[in-house]
Amino acid sequence: MEWKSLGHLVESAAERFGENPLFIFEDKPLSFAEVNKLANKTASALKSIGVTKGERVAVMLPNGVDFPIVWFALAKLGAVIVPVNINYHDHDLTYTLDDSQAGFFVVHENYLEQWNRVRAHLPSVKETLLVTESGSKSDWRRLVDESSDSFESSNVSGEDLVNIQYTSGTTGFPKGCMLQQKYWLGIGQIAADYFELTPAECNLTAQPFYYMDPQWNTVASLIGGAPLVILPRFSPSHFWGEVIRHNVTVLYLIGTMPFFLLKMTEDPALERGHNLRVILCSGIHPKFHAEFERRWGVPWREAFGMTETGVDLIVPFDDGFSVGTGAMGRPIATKEARVVDTNGNDVPEGSVGELILRGEPMMTGYWNKPEATAEVMKNGWLHTGDLVTKDEKGYFHWKARLKDTIRRAGENISSVEVEGVLMEHPMVKVAAVVPVPDELRGEEVKAYIVLKDGYTKENASPESILDYAREQLAYFKVPRFIEYADDLPRTPSERVEKHKLVKMKADLRVGSYDAADKMWR
Repeated sequence: MEWKSLGHLVESAAERFGENPLFIFEDKPLSFAEVNKLANKTASALKSIGVTKGERVAVMLPNGVDFPIVWFALAKLGAVIVPVNINYHDHDLTYTLDDSQAGFFVVHENYLEQWNRVRAHLPSVKETLLVTESGSKSDWRRLVDESSDSFESSNVSGEDLVNIQYTSGTTGFPKGCMLQQKYWLGIGQIAADYFELTPAECNLTAQPFYYMDPQWNTVASLIGGAPLVILPRFSPSHFWGEVIRHNVTVLYLIGTMPFFLLKMTEDPALERGHNLRVILCSGIHPKFHAEFERRWGVPWREAFGMTETGVDLIVPFDDGFSVGTGAMGRPIATKEARVVDTNGNDVPEGSVGELILRGEPMMTGYWNKPEATAEVMKNGWLHTGDLVTKDEKGYFHWKARLKDTIRRAGENISSVEVEGVLMEHPMVKVAAVVPVPDELRGEEVKAYIVLKDGYTKENASPESILDYAREQLAYFKVPRFIEYADDLPRTPSERVEKHKLVKMKADLRVGSYDAADKMWR
């Protein structure tokens, strides 16, 4: 790899691509050279207020150019970004900042209310850097403007930590994946090569920047010289218009997004008036894969990865035979993949086992959680918790999940975390959270609730419990379905046997309160 670090890549891209646009947000282009200059100014400003190498800096910003510029600045400093989901409420926000022990917090004015409610509980945060809209000059923006636009990343290398990226990953509360600078250089190179990015191409991201996807898309654009169109959010009604208007040629989506697009009234003139060469997607529903390609006239290819591992499996661009098969792909050149039983032994071809991985890119472990790291990384192999099969062509196919997480519209949700919040409610004795299959969002969240003595379905409304959850958790973690039970099946060690709950009825929605429709099913 020719770049020592992410910061060095930003400088190199500025030299190679100069005034070509790197970011296009709300129709305002920002060139490679301008981005590097702004990153230098931001790095100088951060250094002046005491941010040093290795310092954790939490960042809670909406989509736009501010997030990647702060990220680049921290990379140049050798400091560490802690991306914060902008949908977080008191519980989520407190947990992330406390667990990471972030010393500084870069927060947009839109989220100041959340921050003010919890800041007294977070003494580790030495300083809050308030980001306002560009029309009004906050002290932070003024400091950046007045800082030097030259910055030397002298003692930073690819081995240095640059992200603590939180994910529900395996069981338990969210864990901070420790990602080095070389992790991003690696995943960016893989994406740039797959997309064959050049300055003549155009990339697009609709996901929020606190996710992995826009971050690796940004690095791919830095490597290939292609502009990256940043949408404020994913909007099915505006999506194809933006793709056409910016002449987008490649993009990455997650598996729930095409369902929202599919629900729009078919408009061939709009939906086929683009110049897309390929759409890379994770979690393509096999049943609808061919329909995606027919309706939008572009190849959709599957890729599999995790925050812990970056990208692992991918379907080659020229392989149209995998459409509709549910194939996750084959290992990329820098990865090895195996399917093993509970003892770590390889299973026969076509048999179900756990997917394990090794190679680069890969996290170095979970932040401050050596036991959780040891549980997932064994003998040099990362255990994904995903049950798969491998076919005669070397393609992997997903079957089920071992880990106690729910995948809702691209979000990994820790069942344990949601249960913990629900059981803080004064009427709840026991809570068990399970996934409910959902065609649109992949899975929805359902909570089985055992009420404390004296409370019944009549005097303990589901909405009162859900309102409490809404105050504490990001909206996507709040259960859609609530079912009351007198008791729950348990193991001899008193653990709730969730697998039995999931198998108790053919349709897990029956007998539940549905918060979306405000009714009992």
